[in-house]
Amino acid sequence: MTASGFSFSAALASAQTEKTSSLSTADKSLKPATPIAGGFSFSNALATAQTDKQLNATSTTAKPAGFSMTGALSSLGTKTNVSEATSVNAAKLLAADNWLRGEVILRCVEKWHETHDVVSFRFQGVEPVKFHYKPGQFITFKLEIDGKPVYRSYTIASSPSRPYSLIVTIKQIEGGLVSNYLADQLNVNDEVTVVGPDGAFNIIDIQADKYLFLSAGSGVTPMHSMSRWLCDTAVGSDIAFVHSARSADDIIFAETMATMAARCDSLSLSYVLEDITAKQKVIDSNRNIQCALGRLDISKLANLVPDYQSRTVFICGPEPYMAAVKAMLQQAKFNMTNFYQESFASAPRTVANKVLLSPSEHAAAGGFMLKIADKDFPLGSDQTLLEGIEAQGLPIIAACRNGVCGACKCQVTTGSVVTSSTATLTTDEVASGFVLACSTKITSDVNLTL
Repeated sequence: MTASGFSFSAALASAQTEKTSSLSTADKSLKPATPIAGGFSFSNALATAQTDKQLNATSTTAKPAGFSMTGALSSLGTKTNVSEATSVNAAKLLAADNWLRGEVILRCVEKWHETHDVVSFRFQGVEPVKFHYKPGQFITFKLEIDGKPVYRSYTIASSPSRPYSLIVTIKQIEGGLVSNYLADQLNVNDEVTVVGPDGAFNIIDIQADKYLFLSAGSGVTPMHSMSRWLCDTAVGSDIAFVHSARSADDIIFAETMATMAARCDSLSLSYVLEDITAKQKVIDSNRNIQCALGRLDISKLANLVPDYQSRTVFICGPEPYMAAVKAMLQQAKFNMTNFYQESFASAPRTVANKVLLSPSEHAAAGGFMLKIADKDFPLGSDQTLLEGIEAQGLPIIAACRNGVCGACKCQVTTGSVVTSSTATLTTDEVASGFVLACSTKITSDVNLTL
């Protein structure tokens, strides 16, 4: 008696029998030299698939019925999403070149909510690429909103150890132009242009023996990328991760981080939560995760990470959080040469009620002119290059706006400037006139190349 339930072994054996039959009628010269065993064998399946390929190439009539999981399932009335096009794309993806840096068009392939106000997007290249970047770096979206070009940078939340897609996680900000536009308007199958990767805040350029990741809110994204990379590639890395959030429902990547902590013995995960009910909820569901109540202070940090003084600190989060933690560590006599932070400004700085002068009036008043391509415009001595460029509506990418990330790098070809930061610039770049626009003011007429 034949069982009524589905059996994969039976389906596979049946498919192999059909294969043998097809071979005998299509071209006996291509039939395998030895009989096909009734049980499934990957080596036989591969050999059979190769035979199929030869038959398809030589025959213009009947095609052999070779085994495919799609065919086996479909013959049993089971629907499947597998298709020939999918397998072709997968092959192209596997053979794709690395995307190292530059502009690339991405297609959104997945979109989901991490929390009530945080959305994640998974992207793949419209043309298949393998994404090559440093854990902790960011990409910059080149968008057009209401007919105006807009640039905004977001950290890559995924890891280059899983190079076939990028994940970007975005927190919706009340009144935020780009975060709300992306959350509401960017959907699966939509395409977007990005440039990057950029950023010196990463664990390749910053070497460490023992890591201390401190984050709050959406500042968890670079830490998630770094943790995933270390757990995937540097097994045994000593990682202490302390994340601050209002409640359990506000913890971004809660499930994936808990899974990483459970599987990676050298990753110690802790949460600092403001809500006492949230603390108990985390403890009840994740016994291997430490949890403190309130806001992070030095006593809580010492309790959660007793050896914090011997670690290299990576910190990301809202500006008030980072300023408070930095002051806390300085007061605790932490070695600040082992302190690194990442931040992104939410909007360009503007100068209100500023009297605008014509170029001739500006020059007569002792001001200087900035020339970019064929455009000349006056730039006040109290304005940075970035402020002047943005005021003219010229395209420039700016992320941290504090001379840290390096995204606004440009080149002074003639003229003199004064700069407060050369972070991320090499000695050769500085010698060639490269500056960070957010940290540079002109002291003469200047020609600039973006």
